[in-house]
Amino acid sequence: MNLASTANAYKQQQIMTAPPEELTLMLYNGAIRFVNESIQALEQGNLEKAHNANLRAQDIVREFMVTLDMQYEVSKNLMALYDYIEFRLMQGNIKKDAGQLAEARDMLLELRETWVEVIKQTRLAKAAGK
Repeated sequence: MNLASTANAYKQQQIMTAPPEELTLMLYNGAIRFVNESIQALEQGNLEKAHNANLRAQDIVREFMVTLDMQYEVSKNLMALYDYIEFRLMQGNIKKDAGQLAEARDMLLELRETWVEVIKQTRLAKAAGK
């Protein structure tokens, strides 16, 4: 087994055993990584790589959108944010505009940081309840 297949097996195991809140965090990290890859590829003039990385980020944002439970007000607010992020990603991709991609990335970074705080607070509450 080579190093790449070992790493892939480890990542697969990590995903399969992660609690839902950790999976969401992994998705945020992935989306941010793909946007960064897209920006970097644009700056290097590699339009195909920029496009492909952008599409992967869009896929993750769409996954966030389709999994929202719309009976909660916070979900409606998140939908609007995700819709805007997706729009920025698409416009950045069409116009080859790293600025629009950076705006989408910055919003994803903020959402990720909020999610990290939610995880911390939930764990503290569970620990206090024991």
